[in-house]
Order: sequence, then structure tokens, then C-alpha cells
Amino acid sequence: MTKRELVIAVASKLGLTQNEVSTVVQEALDSITDALVEGERLEIRNFGVFEVKERDARIGRNPRTGEEVPISKKRVAAFRPGKALKEWIQAGPDQRPDHLFRDNETEAVSMPAPAISESGVAPAAARSAEELSAQHTAPGPAQTTLESGDKQSFF
Repeated sequence: MTKRELVIAVASKLGLTQNEVSTVVQEALDSITDALVEGERLEIRNFGVFEVKERDARIGRNPRTGEEVPISKKRVAAFRPGKALKEWIQAGPDQRPDHLFRDNETEAVSMPAPAISESGVAPAAARSAEELSAQHTAPGPAQTTLESGDKQSFF
């Protein structure tokens, strides 16, 4: 799956535009990248851990000539899947454990107030969740509706 295919899938599930979802996906990836560059460890409960590991300097061997070659130490990005993700992969796609990937600690995500431009209009990327859900009340061909108690979570 490519990033574009991910954006299309999420947009169709939530009934948002591909541009809105693309912005969110790119910001999430940028945040993960920034954390790794800073040497931080990023944990997404039940999904996995992103971290930076250091590989020591060593002596390698050129496979063509057999000559010894020094390899300097380096930092590499690593991902370790969480228990729930491992179990789901083993069980197969039909056994989706929705409850394992939801953040049960917070019911609603608090969003900052939308930024207002000089024209007095909030940009699309800064709209609140209520404004976005109100905008998409009538499902179209690529939109889905949720029952009143259903929630969806990506992280």
C-alpha cells in the first residue's frame, strides 16, 4: 500500500476530502520522523514502537573481492510491533480487534481553536472536528455513516 492508497482509504472511510486526509497523514509522518531524528522513542499503544538504534562500527567484507572494508557506526530507524498488532496479523484480516487500537483513556480529542485569516475565515486544515462532521452529514457515494455510538481511530 502506498501513502496515496492510504489517504484514499481513510478519506473514503471518514467522508473527508483526500486533501484533508493527506495533510493529516503527512503531519503524522513528519512528527514520527522528527521524533526519530531527535533520538526519541515513539510508542503507539498496542500498535508498536518506533525508535532509533545505533549500530557499532565493524569490519565488513566486499563479496566480490573478499577484501575487508571498515563500516562506520550509524543510527538506524527501527519499528517493533506491539502485542495486539502481532496477534491480529497471526489471526488474519477477519479478526480485527477494534477495541485494542482505541484510546480508551480519552473519549474526545481536543482540538485547538481554528486559526482565523485576515478575511475572517478559518482555513480548511484548522477546522474543528464538529465542523468537519457537520459538513459531512449527508453521505455521498464515497462516504460512510457511523451509528451514534461507533468511533473510529487510526492510532
